[in-house]
Amino acid sequence: MKEGIAGKIAKVFMQSKLTVLLMIVFMVVGVWSSFLIPREEEPQIDVPMADIFVGYPGASPTEVESRVIKPLEQLISNIKGVEYVYSTAMKEQGMVIVQFYVGEDIERSFVKLYNEINKHMDQMPAGVTFPLVKTRAIDDVPMLGLTLWSENYDDYQLNQIAQELESEIKKVIDVAITHKIGGRNRQLRVVLDKDKLASSGLDFLSVSEMITASNSQLSSGSFDKNDSEFLIQTGKFLETVTDVENLVVGVQQNQPIYLKQVAKIMDGPEVPQNYVSLGFGKGSVKADEYKSEYPAVTISVAKRKGADAMKISEVIIDKVDHLRSTLIPNDVNVEISRNYGETASQKVSELLWHLIGTIFAVTLVVMLAMGWRGGLVVFLSVPITFALTLLSYYMMDYTLNRITLFALVFVTGIVVDDSIIIAENMHRHFKMKRLPFKQAALYAINEVGNPTILATFTVIASVLPMAFVSGLMGPYMAPMPIGASIAMILSLFVALTITPYLGLIFLREKEKKAKVEKAEKPLEETLIYRIYNKFEGPLLESKTKRWLFLGGTFLVLLGTMALFFTNSVAVKMLPFDNKNEFQVIIDMPEGTTLERTGVVAQEISQYLSTRPEVVNYQNYVGTSAPITFNGLVRHYDLRGGSNMADIQVNLKEKDQRSAQSHDIASLLRPDIQKIAAKYNANVKLVEVPPGPPVLSTIVAEVYGPDYNEQIKIANSIQNILKNTDDVVDVDWMVEADQTEYQFEIDKEKAMLYGVAPQQIAYTMNMALSNRAITNLYDEDATNQVGLVLTLDEKEKSTISDISQLKVKSKQGNLVPIADLVTINETTAAKSIYRKNQKRVVYVLADMAGELESPAYAILGMEEKLKEITLPQGFELNELYLGQPEYEDNYTVKWDGEWQITLEVFRDLGIAFLGAIILIYILIVGWFQNFKAPIVMMVAIPLSLIGIILGHWFMGAFFTATSFIGMIALAGIMVRNSVLLIDFINLRTAEGIPLKQAAIEAGAVRTTPILLTAGTVVIGAFVILFDPIFQGLAISLMGGTIVSTILTLLVVPLVYYMISPPTPEGGVDAGEKTEGKKAS
Repeated sequence: MKEGIAGKIAKVFMQSKLTVLLMIVFMVVGVWSSFLIPREEEPQIDVPMADIFVGYPGASPTEVESRVIKPLEQLISNIKGVEYVYSTAMKEQGMVIVQFYVGEDIERSFVKLYNEINKHMDQMPAGVTFPLVKTRAIDDVPMLGLTLWSENYDDYQLNQIAQELESEIKKVIDVAITHKIGGRNRQLRVVLDKDKLASSGLDFLSVSEMITASNSQLSSGSFDKNDSEFLIQTGKFLETVTDVENLVVGVQQNQPIYLKQVAKIMDGPEVPQNYVSLGFGKGSVKADEYKSEYPAVTISVAKRKGADAMKISEVIIDKVDHLRSTLIPNDVNVEISRNYGETASQKVSELLWHLIGTIFAVTLVVMLAMGWRGGLVVFLSVPITFALTLLSYYMMDYTLNRITLFALVFVTGIVVDDSIIIAENMHRHFKMKRLPFKQAALYAINEVGNPTILATFTVIASVLPMAFVSGLMGPYMAPMPIGASIAMILSLFVALTITPYLGLIFLREKEKKAKVEKAEKPLEETLIYRIYNKFEGPLLESKTKRWLFLGGTFLVLLGTMALFFTNSVAVKMLPFDNKNEFQVIIDMPEGTTLERTGVVAQEISQYLSTRPEVVNYQNYVGTSAPITFNGLVRHYDLRGGSNMADIQVNLKEKDQRSAQSHDIASLLRPDIQKIAAKYNANVKLVEVPPGPPVLSTIVAEVYGPDYNEQIKIANSIQNILKNTDDVVDVDWMVEADQTEYQFEIDKEKAMLYGVAPQQIAYTMNMALSNRAITNLYDEDATNQVGLVLTLDEKEKSTISDISQLKVKSKQGNLVPIADLVTINETTAAKSIYRKNQKRVVYVLADMAGELESPAYAILGMEEKLKEITLPQGFELNELYLGQPEYEDNYTVKWDGEWQITLEVFRDLGIAFLGAIILIYILIVGWFQNFKAPIVMMVAIPLSLIGIILGHWFMGAFFTATSFIGMIALAGIMVRNSVLLIDFINLRTAEGIPLKQAAIEAGAVRTTPILLTAGTVVIGAFVILFDPIFQGLAISLMGGTIVSTILTLLVVPLVYYMISPPTPEGGVDAGEKTEGKKAS
């Protein structure tokens, strides 16, 4: 018998004592790696993103666009590696968001960006502030949220505690950034009395100048005396309220005027810019005791890149507990309102248990087929494979997350196969008792070893192309094909080195029983042979039956394909995962006061507090909640202003509720929308996305030659979406009209009175903007205490009140502003949005309901879009990928999750094709025959029957993970065919007629093929309950079951049909195999 590579490798390891040591070393190293690898829930996607902020005082949005944004966009678009440039031109400021291609080097990208901006700063118009660049990465999403709340303290006092706590948390190693949300800072408010000012002959500007002039302190230098040097310090900063009250701000009739005579001075919390509160839902034990909402301050903590969220959050929570004794009073409660470290750790542990469960289940199946000894051989080889895979994860800087662990669970069934095939064949040969044990073992390995190597590589060839999926989904998916391929290569290594060693020890002691049972029984009398012959025999004999069977199979395939077109099986990118939180994002029309927005948030939160699924919620009115993965791309952290609010809703733990978080959100949405409608608010329920974050599930981008017309079209699209089934949370990025009063200064009149126009502008700004003019001196304060000059709130509530402010002329007379200005009422200019240097209007929507995939909403749009009225001579085009080339016509480009869905399915389709071509090349190379591979690939379309029916039966979406399952399955199915045909060739090479050989191959190979199928199904079963990977499991299970049965019948049949009818028919295909003649 000629030895193949497999036999040579096995021979070395079977006789070596090192094998045992290697096994132990591999196991130890693997377990050790599993503790070293950081754990997180989602894989880290490196998308270099940066926000660039530029101020341009006094400019309108259009001017900001033409002077600042356009030049910036052109610079940035020239940088290599930039994928998208989004920008917004607002009043007096602009913002540009740069997104590089996925996988670009983050540091390098930002260096290029800084260089490009700095190099062209000289071309910026005068008055533009230096661009502030803020980089963003996935690690900016806070992994821990601590909310301080109390019945007895207000937000001002909580804020002071939170400041101290925050500085303690910052000391923890690996904490990157912390944010304190809510709470009011200390402020010194000087509320001037208009009448008293007037009677003292003072105005706003003169008081402000006096205050700033009095707040100075300088080291003046030194002088020498008697050989000693003395230092001099001049002036003293304002330190206390008394210092400020006793400032002299003017002189009247030789009497000093003190500030306290013309103003009321208050030291305390600032005027509220936001309200943060916490309340409990019925899902919490505290709900009965704490029925109200309590003032709160949230501290959010983000980690450094590559750090372990679980460890950091444990350290911080321990530290907070420790500080209870010193810093945090007893009646201040600390609620953990987010802990991604814990959820990641739970997820990882859950998956590791799945993994262990899968290994046991697979072992059990093998034991049933091959006895407990066979089971033991396989059982021992799997952990070694995984131990080595974990080591390779550690070397490749992967983290233990959902995807990397799924790669392992998903290959468990496949990894076992190599060992099963080799162990099963050794087992068979030992039972035959034709050769001494060692030779029998080597013989068995040589017989199946080489096809096993080929079979493993076909599976790798099918999975690996998926590593090249482009776009945001790429790095999200890459760990699966890469992890799986590594595991399979290692499993092959284990199967050829350790399995033979174990097999030699465990499988051979079969003396008495084996003789009685099966040693003498010829193949023709075994049960499997009889059953197989009964099915396959007639098909081989009769031509009509043959064609009927194949035709029937083909019709069934077409029938199942039709399920896609009838929407019985819906296609979606990824289903939602079961999380413990969601957010309610509230947008009121521009011009709404903070208090009014607070009322809406409060009414929604009152409703939430009655829900049994809700544990607690935090209201953030006028500011943003700690962002989730979604908020990163949608820039929710920049939300702020009196017309916005967020509510963070925390749900019960997964094991304490039956409904998935997505179902809960869908259930609460109609009631929340009812409350919103009452107040004319726009409310969105935002869940943590299952895949890469996008601007929204459905995004319509409207391009065209005229911005106002684009806005009209966008409005029509908004109305269409509102009337489309399953589309919810429709919104657009156009601000509501807000009234603006323009004070136009009559320059001639002002000059006649001796008042400079700038005086008027500055006085108005100071009275209304609440900006600090200087600071109080306090060495120990973490935040500076601002000193604000202002009017009483009731004195600035009407236009006539405000215009009665007086300014001091050169001659010393006080002139009311109303005499010098004309007041016009207008509408404030709206922001202008741009994407890749084109003006765009965005319409956003989400999906919830029966068909949750954006594809169905968007594909049904074509007719409706035609009904939109356009200006004469224009038409509305629709685009699904890429931006319009020209802007001389109106275009709607669909983006959002839809774009990623299209890209992913396109890339996976290409990967599938690539996989098939690779497999074909491998098989042609092995069998030296062009026809044989095609027969082997017959199994691939057959698996579709099982896959589609499985999705239909489970009522599941056909998702990207389903597609991955389908591609992986192609490799597994071809592998079975390789084993069948290789055996037929071995037999025909010995001169057995083709028909007989086909039936024998089926009979001999059915056991290992059914075993491998069983292990794949069991391995997949574990994943069935994970919402995101359910599709993968259904594909693997349904596809394996159906196509294994069909493979066993169809492949030998088709091979028989295409082979030449002579008995030597198999020889051309068997040239490669004469070295492995069967006994």
